[in-house]
Amino acid sequence: MIAIGQNILTLQDFADILFKEKMVILNKPDLETVDINFRFLKDFSSNKLIYGINTGFGPMAQYKISKENLLQLQYNLIRSHCSGSGALLPAQLVKALMIARLNSLMKAYSGVHTDVVMLLRELINNNITPCIYEHGGVGASGDLVQLAHLGLVLIGEGEVIWEGQTYPALEIFRQFDIKPLTIYIREGLAVLNGTSAMTGIGLVNIIKAKKLLEWSVILSALINEVMEAFDDHYSYELNIVKHHSGQNRISAMMREILKDSKMIRTRSEHLYQSENQNQDIYEDKVQEYYSLRCITQILGPVYDTIHQAEKILVDELNSVNDNPVIDHVNKNVFHGGNFHGDYVSLEMDKLKIAITKLSMLSERQLNYLLNDKLNQKFPPFVNLGVLGFNFGMQGMQFTATSTVAENQTMSFPMYVHSIPNNNDNQDIVSMGCNAALMTKKIIDNSFTVLGIQVMALLQTVDYLNCQSKLSVVTLSVYTEMRKIFPKFIDDLPKYKDLQKVKNFMEEPDSINSLYAKTKL
Repeated sequence: MIAIGQNILTLQDFADILFKEKMVILNKPDLETVDINFRFLKDFSSNKLIYGINTGFGPMAQYKISKENLLQLQYNLIRSHCSGSGALLPAQLVKALMIARLNSLMKAYSGVHTDVVMLLRELINNNITPCIYEHGGVGASGDLVQLAHLGLVLIGEGEVIWEGQTYPALEIFRQFDIKPLTIYIREGLAVLNGTSAMTGIGLVNIIKAKKLLEWSVILSALINEVMEAFDDHYSYELNIVKHHSGQNRISAMMREILKDSKMIRTRSEHLYQSENQNQDIYEDKVQEYYSLRCITQILGPVYDTIHQAEKILVDELNSVNDNPVIDHVNKNVFHGGNFHGDYVSLEMDKLKIAITKLSMLSERQLNYLLNDKLNQKFPPFVNLGVLGFNFGMQGMQFTATSTVAENQTMSFPMYVHSIPNNNDNQDIVSMGCNAALMTKKIIDNSFTVLGIQVMALLQTVDYLNCQSKLSVVTLSVYTEMRKIFPKFIDDLPKYKDLQKVKNFMEEPDSINSLYAKTKL
């Protein structure tokens, strides 16, 4: 079980709730603090003008709301902003969103009744996920539209997904003996005003980006093996003089993976010998192509970008991103813009650019393997059949190339794509949820590209019949992947094989099952 409350929720805590389905608990002292905050607001707001409690919302804030309409105001806010469109968010992302929203509300600066947090806990623990649509929020007054659909379910309206099927929320509530939320003061605004959609999705992106980078390092090591590359480009001595932590972390991973390989060559043994000095032309390459030789310099920045994004988003996860902030300690209510999603938006844009570059590296490594004029070692498209009659990996390359092209186009940043709206009240916005969703798409695409790269690399190993010379790590990759995708000679459809490979690569423990020391 994992406690959500005044404590700091780590990325590992978040992942354990989301992927390992660890139960969420709300400790009594933390619930008491939420209740104290609620009671402070109830007393404080009784004779004061406070935004979103006895005023309209956004540019309508100058209109005072009569006492008899205060509670209905919150219901109106929820219902009016349920305007999402496009595809439904996957259940996993909705659960991530709810974890993020619960964590913010449990900081006890939102003035909500404890019913809200206990209801969110029940939905999370029972894997009941509201139907929330991709499109809607601009990420400035929080993820208003996405969170409105969450609010709609909390009050017993709207639809939920449970065990893969869609049901009216009330039907599932009755099945689990869950009582819909009753509005007390400002629960509607407190649910809607926040960055929890972009943050939840963004944290899932970071977890999957880490996995993707681990695979990229392993596959980069394997391509160096099958090409019998020199070892100095990932050596400690070469990389340590470049003062970037990411580059040195990637080079250390490469050394660990390849430490017992019988295929990697040492330059001093092969090129520094006296018999090589009198040749005018060397058939052997003195240096490898950049896609093999510059891995630490290319993936190092990706590592650093993921690391920075994790820090920022975990900070956001543990922040109060509501407005106004209800401060029972200082006995005041502070109005501002903690719901603004620029921190998340910028990190998601940086992350999607970095992951696009990772997919470009994979595509270039794939092209190198498939182009016999470049590698001068394998048949065209690592075709193990009859040249001209069979086609090997030729068809798969088209998918990799087009998918990377889509990544490149989607890498345009949302952070600088603000469009004013809301009668210009929201005159500069973050588009953070859009940024997070586009990053998710790029990460999904990149798993496809790396899946195709895996398939090609397996074919090269079989062509060389070099299994006994591989390192322990790369041999384990070969062995496990061949269980999923057997060696092929004849031409058969590959799309189902690709999906199986991709599914395995995305599994939370796939790297651990092969080699734990490659964990970032």
